[in-house]
Amino acid sequence: MVRTRIAPSPTGSDLHIGNLYTALINWVWARKNNGQFIVRIEDTDRTRLVEGSEKNILNSLDSFGLTPDEGTRNGGPYAPYRQSERLNIYHEYTKELLANKHAYYCFCTQERLSILREQQQKEKKQPKYDRHCLSLTEREIAEKLNNKIPYVVRLRVPEGETTITDVIRGSITIQNNILDDQVLLKSDGYPTYHLAVVIDDHLMKITHIIRGEEWLSSTPKHVILYKAFGWELPIFAHSPILRNPDKSKLSKRKNPVWASWYLAQGYLPETVLNYFALMGWSHPQQKEIFSLEEFIQVFELKDLQPVGPVFDVTKLEWMNGMYIRTLKTEKVTIKIVEYEKKYNKREVDPILVEKTIPLIRERIKKLSDYWTLCSFFFQKPDSYEVNLTDKKEVLKDVTNEIDKVNTWNATSIGTHMEKIAQKHGLSNSAFFMMLRVAVTGKKISPPLNESMELLGKDVCSTRIKAFC
Repeated sequence: MVRTRIAPSPTGSDLHIGNLYTALINWVWARKNNGQFIVRIEDTDRTRLVEGSEKNILNSLDSFGLTPDEGTRNGGPYAPYRQSERLNIYHEYTKELLANKHAYYCFCTQERLSILREQQQKEKKQPKYDRHCLSLTEREIAEKLNNKIPYVVRLRVPEGETTITDVIRGSITIQNNILDDQVLLKSDGYPTYHLAVVIDDHLMKITHIIRGEEWLSSTPKHVILYKAFGWELPIFAHSPILRNPDKSKLSKRKNPVWASWYLAQGYLPETVLNYFALMGWSHPQQKEIFSLEEFIQVFELKDLQPVGPVFDVTKLEWMNGMYIRTLKTEKVTIKIVEYEKKYNKREVDPILVEKTIPLIRERIKKLSDYWTLCSFFFQKPDSYEVNLTDKKEVLKDVTNEIDKVNTWNATSIGTHMEKIAQKHGLSNSAFFMMLRVAVTGKKISPPLNESMELLGKDVCSTRIKAFC
């Protein structure tokens, strides 16, 4: 049984877009193999917890359709799925490591560690713990524990080398003497990521550890822990890190990094997932647009490329527009109505929205574009991009001509309006731009004659008369 997982930390306002990418790969691999996808909350960094973060993370996963089979919301056979509720488990396994000499107590103060680090930096040595406390006798350790002297528990890195087999990156061998004796249990009683992730992944029967390449350097320590416990190794796959177009790592200083931001901007969940599918992977038929179901069918974990792919919001926007154009009018209508209600607290008439879709289908790239393009259908403009105070004469003739239009449709409207342009010696472009501003408030809008047809004769006449 294939079991995959993501383990986000609730230390940001929402799910990081990079974690969403990792979640997609894990979810897809589980689905492809009729397995299970688990979400475990790693909340052991108590100083950085953000209130509401866990809820937002889970909501984002649901919004993108990557709902876990097991987790803090729906439980599962290996609960609890929140690390802060598993402390007794970590403590028991820490005792086992200590008893078997795979770990040891460290009572060094932060002051001593800082001095050590500074000295090593001056000597241009790799900063690592000097194993000062490894020489403590059982009696000295017991005495310090009885006196309640603060301590951490460190991994005792063995001599030799450690080899990692990675599905994406092949075989990697590390000399153990470059590894630090990693802290496993902190002085506050909470485990570090390194201890907790190994214990949890083993106990939850995770078969595939699919995570970002930033964790590759930590994997030798994890392999050492698996071997210390005598546990079978999972399959490792370190996916590439998403990068900005300038090749720098994604960061909130340069780009929006929270998953919910993309939904709030009007990107479709299926577009974002399709775009992510192309990050470090190519469709066998070189397709760019394909469904999540198709991705599940053709994806192979080994085909992921290790080089960090570029996350380009401009291309994502283009793809989103392509997706919107492939949807039926009824579907686009539903999405726009739901989007306006959820993100703008605005109730829009679905019947009117549906009528406007054909006018803007080729222009809209995000759901958020709709109101910018079409607000004038729902309300009189509250501002105008061109001053029309010197156009009273022309606009008065326009209102008179509108009264003569017997059949109110785009073709008839256009014919009658061209007469006014000719009468005043105006080019069609200049005249219709003026008329467009009077009706919509904007110099650029959906096709004007069709928009006027949809607005109705009375509304158009009233809006234009306001300038006469």
